[in-house]
Amino acid sequence: MSQRNTGVTEQVGAAAECETPGAQEACSVLETLNRISGKWSIGILLVTTRGPARFTELEREVKGISRRMLTLTLRNLERDGLLTRTVYPTVPPKVEYTATPMARELYDSLRALTGWAERHRHEIDDARVAYGRAAGESAAGTPRDHLAVAGRVA
Repeated sequence: MSQRNTGVTEQVGAAAECETPGAQEACSVLETLNRISGKWSIGILLVTTRGPARFTELEREVKGISRRMLTLTLRNLERDGLLTRTVYPTVPPKVEYTATPMARELYDSLRALTGWAERHRHEIDDARVAYGRAAGESAAGTPRDHLAVAGRVA
C-alpha cells in the first residue's frame, strides 16, 4: 500500500476484520461485551435479576433513561437472550421482563467486578492524581497549558 492510502477509515477495517470465522467469533464477543457494559443495560439487569419488572417500574428505577432508550435496550437484551418478555392477555396488556438464567450468571460476574472496583477505587484515584501530576495536569485532569491559554492558571 502506498503512503497516500493510509487514511482508510477504521470502520472499513473493522468490517473486514469480521470476515473470517475466527474474527467473527471475536467480533461477536466484543459486540456482546459492548452491549452488556452499557449503563442502561446494567441498570436494567440489576432490576430484573430481583424479579419480574414492568416497563414503568424499569423507567422509574433506571434513573435518567428515556422511554425510547429503555425500549431499545429491552429489545436488544431480549434479542441477546438476557431477558424474557412476557405479555399477559389483560386490558390494558401487562408486560413483564425477567432476567434469564444467563443474565443471572452475568449478574454474579457484575457483582464480582463491582466488588473489585469498590476495593480498588482509592488506589485508582491515587494513581490518576499521580499520573496527572507527572503529566503536568491539574487535579481535574486538564493540562495546565490549556488553563494558561484560557487565562486561568490552576
